Amino acid sequence: MKPTLFVLAAGMGSRYGGLKQLDGLGPNGETIMDYSIYDAIHAGFGKVVFVIRKDFEQDFRDKVLSKYEGHVPVEVVFQSIDKLPEGFVCPADRTKPWGPAHAVIMAAGAINEPFAVINSDDFYGRNSFEVIAEELMRPRERKGDYCMVGFRVGNTMTENGGVNRGVCQTTEGLLTSVVECKDIAYDEAHEIAYKDESGTVHILDYNTPVSMNMWGFTPDYFDFATREFTAFLSEKIDVPKSEQVIPDVADALIKSGEATFKVLDTDSRWFGVTYAEDRPGVVEKFAELHREKVYPDKLF
Repeated sequence: MKPTLFVLAAGMGSRYGGLKQLDGLGPNGETIMDYSIYDAIHAGFGKVVFVIRKDFEQDFRDKVLSKYEGHVPVEVVFQSIDKLPEGFVCPADRTKPWGPAHAVIMAAGAINEPFAVINSDDFYGRNSFEVIAEELMRPRERKGDYCMVGFRVGNTMTENGGVNRGVCQTTEGLLTSVVECKDIAYDEAHEIAYKDESGTVHILDYNTPVSMNMWGFTPDYFDFATREFTAFLSEKIDVPKSEQVIPDVADALIKSGEATFKVLDTDSRWFGVTYAEDRPGVVEKFAELHREKVYPDKLF
């Protein structure tokens, strides 16, 4: 059974501004998503499901979905702040989405096979899709047999400022925790460093695995995620900017012993437009990949 690619495309890029998902960065106006979907198809994915906001559905269909016709089946689901489990009502003053963990739940019913979750505005690289596709296509005998791609932190940096990364702790190749570390940046010695909440500086080895929000699940995850989101709402529904991220759910399932997450290594180099200053460099990287024939002149 071919796995499905689930693309988180409901968010706005607050630091960069505008809908990054629709920004043409390739030499022929390709979006970052176009490269992800091209790589996913070639890695063996059989369908793509996008989660978007209803208010830019038409723009999305016109500018994005139309180009994939004839290449891969696509489907759209919608994230809205009032789509909550039974018994919960969205606070009237709530404006912020509930986060990526809630966005994934929106695909329950649309996905019935193993699936990978990615961000729409990150370039993950072909090898990362190959390793997660291979993992998702192997037989499974139990619920909660999941995975994630652990990018080497040195392959995920930008010269234009600090980045937030989920630094992974592992035991025998399995994830034990993901710790969100903020403002990871190159120091004066060009080592990769960040400060923790107490102000202590930590140096990260280049090969330290980090989460770039590339997760692999089977459909039983939807029940787990819905349960954990319900628990989250019970505690934080009245906190205006509260959100639940996928590592929150993963951490709960690891602690309960209900799931394991195999950490898949990749040599892919991530890049994306975290800051507006990143854009020219990303445009040049895509141009170089086309010149080197990693990608054809026309993706779709």
